[in-house]
This record gives sequence, structure tokens and C-alpha cells, in this order.
Amino acid sequence: MLDELIFTAEDEFIGMRIDKALSLAAEGFTRSHIQSVIEDKAVLVNGKPVGKSYKLCSGDVVVFTPPELKELNIEAQNIPIDIVYEDDDLLVVNKPRGMVVHPAPGNYDSTLVNALLYHCGNRLSGINGVIRPGIVHRIDKDTSGLLIVAKNDFAHEKLAAQIKEHSFTRRYMAVVHGNLKNDEGIIDAPIGRSPKDRKKMCVTDKNSRNALSKYEVVERFGKFTMVRVTLETGRTHQIRVHMAHIGHPVAGDPVYGPKNGVTKLNGQCLHAGMIGFDHPRDGKYIELEADLPDYFTAFLKTLKQTN
Repeated sequence: MLDELIFTAEDEFIGMRIDKALSLAAEGFTRSHIQSVIEDKAVLVNGKPVGKSYKLCSGDVVVFTPPELKELNIEAQNIPIDIVYEDDDLLVVNKPRGMVVHPAPGNYDSTLVNALLYHCGNRLSGINGVIRPGIVHRIDKDTSGLLIVAKNDFAHEKLAAQIKEHSFTRRYMAVVHGNLKNDEGIIDAPIGRSPKDRKKMCVTDKNSRNALSKYEVVERFGKFTMVRVTLETGRTHQIRVHMAHIGHPVAGDPVYGPKNGVTKLNGQCLHAGMIGFDHPRDGKYIELEADLPDYFTAFLKTLKQTN
């Protein structure tokens, strides 16, 4: 869990409300949570507490000190998980679609974390607190595929640093709407929270972070195309937002796809099929792959039959 965040207001943060700026700068904290921290006078600007409506000025030094997490009774559950790699420092799980990664309000069981607590016991990193033990990065509930989990804080910090430095490889397979014009391409478009719907992300220049995705066509099916997408950054819903941005939303995506989308998929046709990283202990490069799941191959079969 974040102990303390210190930053100097520059560029897009100038003129922004302090609570909004911190919701962008402090990943993992909601704006409402940040507002409660501000009310507790745990946010300082130039050494003094401020209100949530304070607007940042150029050069303001912000110190954000989140409160200690309260202990929650997150239950260990004997839920089968597909482990493709494991050692004393980490494990890599092939997450099925439909499984939530970590507990959240209203959903405190049957998550990957519940399963990990049963499998690993107390051998999980504590950096992200009791809600997200061992979780270094996430994938959406209805996205399947590979997810790395840290068993100790040493491994967690090393892996998180690779993600931040973009040396951590994540490659996805997806089926998208339409027939892409080019066989490969780069989508370089910043992503931020949608001003119209806080639950959605969008491509925007306001209050956003840079986002870069590379895609290549694997197979064409007329009205659909299978693509391989490599993440250069790891923003929330990045592939789903980027593909929708260029007019080719992921098939089955209930949020960013067309209203008359592929409902029989019960979610987006998106699979985290490859992950590559330097092992935190010895630096050796490890690359792991996960086969396409049944829902994905069944959809491909349908497309081939109707094409």
C-alpha cells in the first residue's frame, strides 16, 4: 500500500482541484476516499492542510498520507486456480473470465484473492494491503488470461518497477469489430476518466495519462478481425478504450462496444495470452503463455463457419 505520495504541481495539474488531482496521481484510491483523507487533514500543500476544493498552483508541493488500512476478514476459499508458474517469490495465474481479481464493496468472496489466500496462506506481499495481497497488476473481470502475483514485498517492488519502466511485456489476443485497414499499427492516445461517466475511461487530453498500444492482425473474418495487442503502458481498460477509439471495439464489450454487439459472448473477447518479465530474484527473463480459452475458440469457430 502507498505510504506517502509527494509531488509538485505542474502541467495538467495546475488549476485542478486537489481531490481530483490526487485521484489521478494516487492510483488505487477513489476520489471519495481521497476527500475523506483531506477532511482528516492528511493532505498538505506547501506544508499546510487544505480543503478538497483547493485548486493547485504551479510549484505547489503536495504531500498525501493515506490512513492505515483497517484489518478486514477476507476469507480464504478453496477455489481452483490455474497456476502456470510458481516459485518462492511469485506465481503466475491463468485467470478465467468472470472472476474478479480482488474483493471490493459488495463483493468480498469468490475472487482471485480469496483463492490465493487459500493456496498461499500468508505467503503474499503486503504492499497493496489486506484487500489486494500479492496483486501487482490487474485484468478486468471478463478478461481472461495471465496475471502475476508477488509472494513477498521484495518481489512486488521489483515487478512493479518493471511495469512502471515499461519493461514488463503483456500481449493480448482479441477479436474486434470490423475489418482493420492496416495489418499493424500503433495507437498513441492518452486515457483518462470519462467526464460523462466516472465508471468509464476515454481518450482525452484532459486529466489523462499517456497510453500506447501496438496491434497486429492475426486473421480476418470480414465483419470481425482477430488481433494481437501489445501493451506499452497499462492504463485501465486500455485495449478496450483504444480499439473503440479507432472504430474497432472489442467484440462483446458491453461498455465500449456497439449497442447491438455480440451479447452471446457475455463480455469482451479479450485474453491476456502472454506475459514476460525479469525474475525479481536473479534477473532471468521469463516468458509465459496461456492458450486461448474455450469461449474464445468457440467464437472463432463460429466466425470461420459464417465467413
